[in-house]
Amino acid sequence: MTTPALDLPASVLDRLRRRAHWSLVAGVALGSIGHIAASTVSSIAAEQIAGNTAWSGAPGAAAVLGAALGAVLLSQLMVRSGRRVGLAAGYAVGLSGAFVATLAVIWASLPLLLVGTVLIGFGNASNQLSRYVAADLFPADRRASALGLVVWGATAGAVIGPNLAAPAATFAEGLGLPPLSGAFLVPVVFVGAATILTLLALRPDPYALADTSSRHDHPGGDRSAAGSLADVLRRPNVPVAIVALVAVQVVMVLVMTMTPLHMKAHHQDLAAVGIVISGHTLGMYALSPLSGRLTDWFGTMPVILAGLALSAAASVLAAVAPADGGPLLFVALFLLGYGWNLGFVAGSALLTHGLSLAERTRLQGLVDGLIWSSAAAASLGSGVVVAAASYAALGLLGAGLVIVPTALVIARRSAVRDQASV
Repeated sequence: MTTPALDLPASVLDRLRRRAHWSLVAGVALGSIGHIAASTVSSIAAEQIAGNTAWSGAPGAAAVLGAALGAVLLSQLMVRSGRRVGLAAGYAVGLSGAFVATLAVIWASLPLLLVGTVLIGFGNASNQLSRYVAADLFPADRRASALGLVVWGATAGAVIGPNLAAPAATFAEGLGLPPLSGAFLVPVVFVGAATILTLLALRPDPYALADTSSRHDHPGGDRSAAGSLADVLRRPNVPVAIVALVAVQVVMVLVMTMTPLHMKAHHQDLAAVGIVISGHTLGMYALSPLSGRLTDWFGTMPVILAGLALSAAASVLAAVAPADGGPLLFVALFLLGYGWNLGFVAGSALLTHGLSLAERTRLQGLVDGLIWSSAAAASLGSGVVVAAASYAALGLLGAGLVIVPTALVIARRSAVRDQASV
């Protein structure tokens, strides 16, 4: 599929781009509310259905694998059929997963629950890929800000999603359904709304609205001129962006995953756990617009290095913090979230430079698939480390894992094509 650029007055194009941008933000907000509401109870549902805590982590792993698969397949669909169709298809799959998961709870079927959470995770890939769609709408010196605003949209999910679980349970009980099925009805509403919004509001297709510089970042840079994957991976920007994105994701998931269990093992109640994790999610999303601005002002490489450094410092702080849910652990998890955000926004922005639209669309899906696969491995590995050693050892390991990526970023810094040279 080839989508030509629109020959419209600059003022009209600017208006259409702003509308598309805010539509993407709204879609991510709606989609994340549904996804996080379902995630809030999925482990509880699995334990209740299976009657065994060993299965409690299975839905989370299934959702992560679904997101990895969705990132790859949806990016391929976008190359063929456009961004709008790809994003809407992802949300539609997530919507179907919400129905499947609801039935799974009603019928007390663990296999069906895992299928449903895979599909819900697949839909979450549309949330993640939306940041790249936003970046393509604007020139290089505004891409990180545009991308950061879309990531910020997920704040709605972090704040609203978990708080809908209880009223949704009451609603489900009123219908004569199992209480936990209510949380899976939340994405039926919100992911369904994201699907409709994407289909109606992302017109014309964001490909047609892409900024001129975005189309020609690389010689021959229209969508039909994509180089081979091997050629794309040799571009200086690409390996640095991939290493940065995977590094901050792995460190964040590694430490964050075990923090609630660490606090619970030290006799902290759910309220204390909730406060610390809320601080972490605020760090992950709430300051995304600031991260985007910083990236546009100072360039991707300094912000990536700041994100890696902050991730390492936060991991050490988590390792030495008391497990009582006090200020030090709260600060550590907040900084861990914001270190991830800096690396995520700046790394994603770096991945938009020096590639044609077709190249970046295909690559972004593969990279997101790698990010989610790494997250799954980190989540599983964190439990092994804590069981074999301790939470403090896990934090120190997280800090240590930043060393090699930081050295690589510094070594490749002069070769990377940043905003200043676009």
